[in-house]
Amino acid sequence: MNTLLKYWHTALLSAAGMVGDNPLFLLDYLLRLLRVGVLLGLWQVLLEGKPTGVELSLGQLLTYTLVGEIFRDQLVCHSQLQQSLWEGSVGSYFLRPMSVFGQFAARMGGEWLFGLAFFSLPLALAAPLLGVDPLPASARAALLFLLSLGLAVAVGLALELFFGALVVWMDHNLYNAYRLRDALVALLSGGLIPLELLPWNLGYYAGWLPFAATASVPLRIYVGSGDPGPLLLLQTCWAVVCWGLAVWFWRLNRERLVIHGG
Repeated sequence: MNTLLKYWHTALLSAAGMVGDNPLFLLDYLLRLLRVGVLLGLWQVLLEGKPTGVELSLGQLLTYTLVGEIFRDQLVCHSQLQQSLWEGSVGSYFLRPMSVFGQFAARMGGEWLFGLAFFSLPLALAAPLLGVDPLPASARAALLFLLSLGLAVAVGLALELFFGALVVWMDHNLYNAYRLRDALVALLSGGLIPLELLPWNLGYYAGWLPFAATASVPLRIYVGSGDPGPLLLLQTCWAVVCWGLAVWFWRLNRERLVIHGG
């Protein structure tokens, strides 16, 4: 219980520090709102009154896009590990009586609390003004979405730890590693564009990759596209595999952290 309280207080401090540490957070939220507005408008212009050519209807596609932005932070899972490696401040995390990566996860959770309260909730309430139904396909879909979202976060955290270890292994090529990850996530996760809309059947193959488990799977479950059983099973498998690989790779490169302040 004491350990959980430590992580909880770390999360609260991170949430409280969002305003002071990032005074331009409102600008960031406005840009995100602009992006989701552009995407919603684009789908409506291109597909209004026309078949989408995939399993998703236009209404499902709009809901998919909106919910993907509401839970974007959870579907992407970016912690402050990258910044700490760049600054050389990662060593201070080893001096505290808590798990190193657990501290990064707790700080990220605090940022999530702030974002959910000041961006995600207002966006969900404004959905009718944008012409989008924000409700899930069914009550069952809502419950399975919560389970799938938890698994998506688990996979996302494992990928964050893996790419953090990759940064250490690559010495100072920090931005190269994270640019690679961001590119893969943008193209293959389905968080920005549903995988079903990718050409040449690329979406089918991308759906088997761990990146799809972080965004495409929970969003498909939310809008009622696809069989939840196999999708959840695939997520669970990737969570186990990714965490095993990430922990092994992090421990393998632990001694190399000395060049990053560790």
